[in-house]
Amino acid sequence: MNIHVIGIGLIGGSMVLDIKELYPEATIYGIDNNEAHLQEAIALGVIDKASTFDDLGTADFVIVSVPVDVALTVLPKVLDVIGEKTIVFEVGSTKKPICEAVEDHPRRRNFIATHPIAGTEFSGPSAAIKGLFKGKTNIICEVEKTTFKLQEKALQLFTAIGMRIRYMDPTSHDKHIAYVSHLSHISSFMLGKTVINKEKDEQDIFDMAGSGFESTVRLAKSSPAMWTPIFKQNKKQVIETLEEYILNLTQFKDLLVADDYNAIYEEMESVNKIKEILNGITIKK
Repeated sequence: MNIHVIGIGLIGGSMVLDIKELYPEATIYGIDNNEAHLQEAIALGVIDKASTFDDLGTADFVIVSVPVDVALTVLPKVLDVIGEKTIVFEVGSTKKPICEAVEDHPRRRNFIATHPIAGTEFSGPSAAIKGLFKGKTNIICEVEKTTFKLQEKALQLFTAIGMRIRYMDPTSHDKHIAYVSHLSHISSFMLGKTVINKEKDEQDIFDMAGSGFESTVRLAKSSPAMWTPIFKQNKKQVIETLEEYILNLTQFKDLLVADDYNAIYEEMESVNKIKEILNGITIKK
């Protein structure tokens, strides 16, 4: 089995680590425009060898794990050179622009649009970890446009590494992910900015930062090179979620100004039901 991963970071690297464990006979090839990443990935055992686009004709799987703006140009180039039996999947956080970029490609049937809902705030080959996808959801878009035998091939792999499969159209995916992922990252970045700006005047502020702050701001350590293109591609949906979020923040501030603590209590109590929702998701997993 020949696996090629383009972009050897957290998602692509973690995926091939799981594949290597499941299929020890597989050879993992890597393509990355950062030579240091390639050498680091080989040294860490994430990949076995470096490869080029010229080698993709014999690939069984090609995993495209690059920033979503780069994927728009890389993905068609990959489809240009793969073999008939190769299945290609791209794992970014936006799906509509990606699907549109390849909708008329002659090898569209060899592509399956995916978004594994998994990750950490770290990046690069050293961020790759085994078991990242176990119990996680993998969103599949436009599965009907992928030839059936290659669908099966991909879905068997996703199931083998422990992912649950969910089907969704690209527009719905981008709308929903704006709420549960993209807005979360913006909130974390802006909370981090607020505290950093204050810390310039009050050096002791971080001495008071506990686990609550640390967990809330964790995503602010994520790569701007990855997230800026995501916000650009999903601009319309992200703006809508931000408008709702800002409205809620403004209303909360107004309640404080008005000393309406009964209303604040009721607001927080109503949101407490998110515990039941998240517990339900955990149970399903």
